[in-house]
Amino acid sequence: MPEKEKIRVALYVQKAALQFIDAGGLPEYKLSDEIREAGFGIDPEELASIARGHDIKRLKLHGGVQGIASKVSASLDEGICTEDPSSKSSISVRQRIYGFNRFTEKPARSFLKFVWEALHDLTLIILMVCAVVSIGVGIGTEGWPKGMYDGLGILLSIFLVVIVTAISDYKQSLQFRDLDREKKKVFVQVTRDGKREKVSIYDLVVGDIVHLSIGDLVPADGLFITGYSLLIDESSLSGESEPVNVYKEKPFLLSGTKVQDGSGKMLVTTVGMRTEWGKLMETLGEGGEDETPLQVKLNGVATIIGKIGLGFAVLTFMVLAVRFLVEKALKHELTSWSSTDALTLVDYFAIAVTIIVVAVPEGLPLAVTLSLAFAMKKLMNDWALVRHLSACETMGSASCICTDKTGTLTTNHMVVDKIWFTGKATDMKGAEGKDILKSETSEEVLAILLQAILLNTSSEVVKGKDGKQSILGTPTESALLEFGLLLGGDFAAHRWDTKTLKVEPFSSVRKKMSVLVARPDGMARAFCKGASEIVLGMCDKIVDKEGNFASMSEEQVKNMTDVINGFAREALRTLCLAFKDVDDTSGNIPESGYTLITIVGIKDPVRPGVKEAVKTCLTAGITVRMVTGDNIHTAMAIAKECGILTEGGIAIDGLDFRGKSLEEKKEIIPRIQVMARSLPLDKHTLVTILRKELNEVVAVTGDGTNDAPALKEADIGLAMGIAGTEVAKESADVIIMNDNFTTIVNVAKWGRAVYINIQKFVQFQLTVNVVALVIDFVSACISGSAPLTAVQLLWVNMIMDTLGALALATEPPKDELMNRRPVGRGTSFITRAMWRNIIGQSIYQLAVLGALNFDGKSLLGLHGSDATEVLDTVIFNTFVFCQVFNEINSRDIEKINIFRGIFSSWIFLVIIVSTVVFQAILVEFLGTFASTVPLSWQLWVLCVLLGSVSLPLGALIKCIPVGQDAPKPQDGHEHHDGYEPLPSGPELA
Repeated sequence: MPEKEKIRVALYVQKAALQFIDAGGLPEYKLSDEIREAGFGIDPEELASIARGHDIKRLKLHGGVQGIASKVSASLDEGICTEDPSSKSSISVRQRIYGFNRFTEKPARSFLKFVWEALHDLTLIILMVCAVVSIGVGIGTEGWPKGMYDGLGILLSIFLVVIVTAISDYKQSLQFRDLDREKKKVFVQVTRDGKREKVSIYDLVVGDIVHLSIGDLVPADGLFITGYSLLIDESSLSGESEPVNVYKEKPFLLSGTKVQDGSGKMLVTTVGMRTEWGKLMETLGEGGEDETPLQVKLNGVATIIGKIGLGFAVLTFMVLAVRFLVEKALKHELTSWSSTDALTLVDYFAIAVTIIVVAVPEGLPLAVTLSLAFAMKKLMNDWALVRHLSACETMGSASCICTDKTGTLTTNHMVVDKIWFTGKATDMKGAEGKDILKSETSEEVLAILLQAILLNTSSEVVKGKDGKQSILGTPTESALLEFGLLLGGDFAAHRWDTKTLKVEPFSSVRKKMSVLVARPDGMARAFCKGASEIVLGMCDKIVDKEGNFASMSEEQVKNMTDVINGFAREALRTLCLAFKDVDDTSGNIPESGYTLITIVGIKDPVRPGVKEAVKTCLTAGITVRMVTGDNIHTAMAIAKECGILTEGGIAIDGLDFRGKSLEEKKEIIPRIQVMARSLPLDKHTLVTILRKELNEVVAVTGDGTNDAPALKEADIGLAMGIAGTEVAKESADVIIMNDNFTTIVNVAKWGRAVYINIQKFVQFQLTVNVVALVIDFVSACISGSAPLTAVQLLWVNMIMDTLGALALATEPPKDELMNRRPVGRGTSFITRAMWRNIIGQSIYQLAVLGALNFDGKSLLGLHGSDATEVLDTVIFNTFVFCQVFNEINSRDIEKINIFRGIFSSWIFLVIIVSTVVFQAILVEFLGTFASTVPLSWQLWVLCVLLGSVSLPLGALIKCIPVGQDAPKPQDGHEHHDGYEPLPSGPELA
């Protein structure tokens, strides 16, 4: 059952239970002595039941929201008191009585748990049984301790495989736990001690006053205090898509829901596991991470190879067993069986099972997880929090990035740079601009300007604990409010003296914010600010040079449009501020008849490094498109500065884009580089067509609540960690913690590294698989014995599976990765170049091992009673060194110089050196368990030389041309790895 469906069912069950309880009368909650001593007047369970059960009757019994606030020792204006730590109602006391705002998490799995899980592998269990039987039969045949060496060797190898697997899985789990902890770092604005501040949701306590605005997640259960048009999306709890209005008569807010529109303040009444969300999480538990597309694909490959391995294992056992039985029959010993014969058959069975162990490439999905976990950890250090494993690998295939402007390409530190006021434009750089403005403007007009700035804003001026003033709010709002304070405005006085009747918060659809305030004469005044052309279209009057409110002529409208476009060409974000006096005080904000007060130009400088990052993307075959709500001239100016708008590229207005048919959109989209004045729906349409019609792999950046559909629709959704709303972050796959475009390019680079690292590992593993399977099978068929024993194959399995995955899948990205085209959707994972390398290396290894196996004694001049043991050891040693050098060779699939950057990958070097050292110990000192004998230094040199031939041979093989892998078309459309050069000459659609 899907997670949302589970939540919905659990909620309905809970509601039915609450109704049943309600039918039997209200339950009684007694106040304990501990609660009374702490200074509170309400039991935590009773408090929790009010919000959770939407219990208006009980709320009224307690005196409404004001009554609840007094019972939890909180002020609706000042919040809770934290300045006196000895206070009875301090934060620690509240947490002790009412709980912490944390959900109970499943305890982390211990290392021993991972060991236990690794032991559950079926083939390892069969091998353990074989080892135990081998020890029993061996002791009976050869006595103690000689008879137990073979079985003990298998057990030792199994122990090593299990320990290494458990260590790698345990380390991954620790990494994912760190990432999970990072995911849950959410901050909210609260009022405490009369001051507004940011606190972590984990530090919220009952009695806190939380400020909510569009895009916020409700962090706890609570009650509505004040606000405007507060619309809550409860679909995460109820499954109902219709948003719910929250107001004084219906004041209940539930943890885990989202603010869809409006703003408000809430009193926290329930935290943590007592909340509605907490109760549901307790019922359901949390689901694990889904498999990524590449893991699914490689699991399929592993299954096919496993089946082939099973077939080879069965054939090998049958060939060995039949040959053994035929030999016994020829000697007329078929009826007489000894324990030695039983031991031989057990050995044959162990070899067959070990072939399956080697053949089943469990290292494939392990390599993906290792590589992704490693990349995610590194990206977290580089300010990118990857929320879903699959995003990292998908980002490597991204062929298009649709990016926001503000905060992503620009610094998001906005200042008012220029202002048009009373007929003239003034530069606001430095103090002289302010002085000129104040000296040339009448007090009445300046007062209206200050009202328009200070009353119509969602930002606030707050005092910190150090007594310093700071502005909380969006960067654009904050820049405007800072400008108002610079002109001498008093934020607190304006808010205190004026009664606000209605507020329409800014949204990306309306592109304006409006407020209606009461005037002392009994009338009302409406203020409106927002996108210049929208607000200008609502005005029919203007503040002229003399400071009078005159009718606006057509010529003046044209002049104002020229001023707006002039500001925009200087890469300034423009806003118009307007007002209108109205008789109606019922709360209806007018949509026309306004008087234009001013046009403000706000500067938001381009981030350093963005131009280079965009250039890197274009070199890498990734098209960058800017999708912004700004004026088209501002958008074009910034896009040119960033290097996004190039010759032949198109800048289009969202309105023009919406008016085109699907066929026209499909024709023009490949050339669109800038979309201005866009609505969230335009962004969603653009992404949908790019993905489904043009077969692009699309990454999208977003920060607003309305960006959520586009973030979900994209292959990779990238939310801004600073400017982004919690709803946007919830919908995204990656959170860019520093809101910087350069970080997005870094994610793409790591994504490509993940993909290519896994390809390297697959090439390495398939080569080992082919050689191990063929040499044992062919040898069994021809000579009746397998040159590689169960213990030896288990050691090889560990080299190629766990250690190989760790070595090759954790290589850091190289800069040249961004000089190639992105991998297409339909491109085969195992490329022609990989098959060329696998086949070439396999042929060489099989030729060497075959020659040694069938004619090794004469070739090496081996004589004496131990000649067979020495030859088998040489074959095993040569095979391992072939894999060691092939592992080095696999560092690059196409380039000849495989040593480049090898010293920057310390994990790779440590694993190669460890493999060689342990191989020497195995051969020289653990021969009793590994069925090996010590070798002379000449034979060691020979083994190393035969293995090292893999390196020059690999270089020669890479010189064989194989052509490019053509991507498979999907849905009847060819894949675009990038566009053909566009016609010259910039265009404006």
